[in-house]
Amino acid sequence: MISHIFIGIGAFDPALRFYSAVMDALGLQSKFADADKGWAGWMGTAPRPLLVIGPPFDGQPHSAGNGQMTALLAPSRAAVDRAHAAALANGGSCEGPPGLRAHYHPNYYGAYFRDVDGNKLCVCHHDPV
Repeated sequence: MISHIFIGIGAFDPALRFYSAVMDALGLQSKFADADKGWAGWMGTAPRPLLVIGPPFDGQPHSAGNGQMTALLAPSRAAVDRAHAAALANGGSCEGPPGLRAHYHPNYYGAYFRDVDGNKLCVCHHDPV
């Protein structure tokens, strides 16, 4: 259903550090990183979907969307914890620490944070322990 998700960024280097750390914590691999174009992408075991970061296409400054959030699937609750810690260690800000959120469903374990440009992200795991 999804080919790729593109998240707008401001400065490439801090965004690349942030996303590289979070994607590594989730076990996702780099597909490309092009500093000249200011964009990078990651994938799981299949070539799609991709998560891509880069400057807005219209050339205008990036601004985080109100009410928009990208949720990434984690392979385990420990990966949620690692991704949240990596986000905070690389310039992100906490929007909700790792933990169960039974109001979504009994096994929903997630964490919420913002990247260095203010984009909101979630990392979650849905399976029981």
